[in-house]
Amino acid sequence: MNRFGFLKVAAAVPHVRIADCDYNAQHITELIRKGADRGASIILFPELCITSYTCGDLIQQPALLHAAEQALGYILAQTRELPIVAIVGMPVTYGNALYNCAVVFAQGRIHGVVPKTYIPNYSEFYEARCFMSGEEIGLATIRMCGQDTDFGRNMLFNIGGVKFGVEICEDMWVPAAPSLHQAVDGAQILFNLSASPEVLGKHNYLLTLVKSQSARTQSAYIYCSAGYGESSTDLVFGGNGLIVESGRMLRRTERFSTEEQLIVADIDTEKLLNSRRRTTTFAPHRPAERIIVEIPLPENPANVTLDREFSSHPFVPQTPEEMDESGREIINIQTMGLAQRLQHTDCKKVVIGVSGGLDSTLALLIAVRTFDRLGLDRKGIIGVTMPGFGTSNRTYRNSIALMRCLGITSREISIRKACEQHFADIGLNPEEQSSAYENAQARERTQILMDIANMEHGMVLGTGDLSELALGWATYNGDQMSMYGLNASLPKTLIQVLLRWMAQVCQDDAIREILLDVVATPISPELLPSSEEGGIAQHTEKLVGPYELHDFFLYHFIQNGYSPAKILFAAEKAFDGRYDRATILRWMRVFFQRFFSQQFKRSAMPDGPKVGIISLSPRGDWRMPSDATASLWLREIDLLIQEK
Repeated sequence: MNRFGFLKVAAAVPHVRIADCDYNAQHITELIRKGADRGASIILFPELCITSYTCGDLIQQPALLHAAEQALGYILAQTRELPIVAIVGMPVTYGNALYNCAVVFAQGRIHGVVPKTYIPNYSEFYEARCFMSGEEIGLATIRMCGQDTDFGRNMLFNIGGVKFGVEICEDMWVPAAPSLHQAVDGAQILFNLSASPEVLGKHNYLLTLVKSQSARTQSAYIYCSAGYGESSTDLVFGGNGLIVESGRMLRRTERFSTEEQLIVADIDTEKLLNSRRRTTTFAPHRPAERIIVEIPLPENPANVTLDREFSSHPFVPQTPEEMDESGREIINIQTMGLAQRLQHTDCKKVVIGVSGGLDSTLALLIAVRTFDRLGLDRKGIIGVTMPGFGTSNRTYRNSIALMRCLGITSREISIRKACEQHFADIGLNPEEQSSAYENAQARERTQILMDIANMEHGMVLGTGDLSELALGWATYNGDQMSMYGLNASLPKTLIQVLLRWMAQVCQDDAIREILLDVVATPISPELLPSSEEGGIAQHTEKLVGPYELHDFFLYHFIQNGYSPAKILFAAEKAFDGRYDRATILRWMRVFFQRFFSQQFKRSAMPDGPKVGIISLSPRGDWRMPSDATASLWLREIDLLIQEK
């Protein structure tokens, strides 16, 4: 396991010959070697892989049972020097009964034998003909290959501080799966040895089951099912190998392959543990009956690469299909939230400052959709464009054109004269263009919106987004304030993609063209004078850093509990070739410094619907005192900067 808590695991689907234990042992051994060469700490094999699953009544033959134990002894001897834990399936005799078991071993030592709990005896399955359930065997001692070892269902295994549990095939398909209890008792990784034949439509159900089991237990679930070489007399085995973490697929084998397969992935055990800590309902609910089997294992020198990808845009759906689903859901949540607030307040009008930027464009579109849903006249939406010293020709044109196309009430109120008078009143030299110069404009715009709302008995809709809230990139009592903040839990990177998607599905050519141009416009508060040509002079991402970096920092800091060092580790992989280490650290320091120092703005933020997985609402997801210090995180970043 590396220093950031990543544990490399593998699932292997070997070729098998029915009842040929020597052949099977050789192939299993070779795959264990390959897994160790790939740096894996744990490798999983299918159910009954030493004998093959489809032996039928041969599985009860003493000769085959003896051969299976001999084959295990061969595997133990051949892998004695390898720094890897292996989990293989084989029949095991205990007392007067035969059990379908998983054997856990490393470096020549058997650390435990786990019997299958639920024995299927329906449809194509008739395991009860041969095997007994291990339900009644909590913990016993068994002798195998000249070693005494633990035998029973009440074991968890510990490797480097990470606990894992083992179940077999049918155990996962029942309502009270053993893995549920293993997870509650501390197992972060769950392994399932399986021999599940292919049936039309079954695979999708299997994927749902594995993802669901991983998600609800907040664990990594590694599933490995029998493949090529099993008997096709009545059934076909597709060789399913799946590595899933928190419901997300990390790796999967190719189904129906005639080749042996090995998949490897790194499990983020720290993230899993952090997720469980935050979910206070995830706690032991019954007396623990388990023993923890410690497995000492040296570091694998081959574990030098990370078999895991990090999305550079973790808030953004990764496929067009996911974007279609997420886009509709985001719009529906925002629409429903605003509709409820309007009906509760008996409000028939809303006021929006329309700047021609990303956030106000989305808020305006949601307002239009909400009014249509409630059967309200769109003229009750009052869009106000308020050109000032920094307003560019491009954003001005887009704001006017969009309001006209949507058929809302459009107003234009310049803030120039009001601000100039205000500067004179307070003795501010506008040539200095200080923070007061910028913030006065933002507050003037907010005052205009609030006063119009009073006059019209309406509601001011806030447009600020999650990224701006995290950075405090808003004027206190200016654009930081509204009567309902529609975009408060949507990060900038997601809003960009969402508007592009809305443009693609839009039936109106004129609106589509405007939306695409809004997305292509550089992000700016437009508070400093524009260029002589009317272009944007103030670029937000040059001042506070790229939003894609800040959204990446925010996601992994809040959602996964990553330290600055781990965020850097992930960011260097996610943004390889785009940002170097120094650039990432420069903006990471800005992020943490601003995230802590600007909490006072979030402490006074208005209501707004939670849409994404992260919200910074002080009434909900994120409660932090406004005077908390960032020194712990900044010190770590400074040390990382010094390392170079």
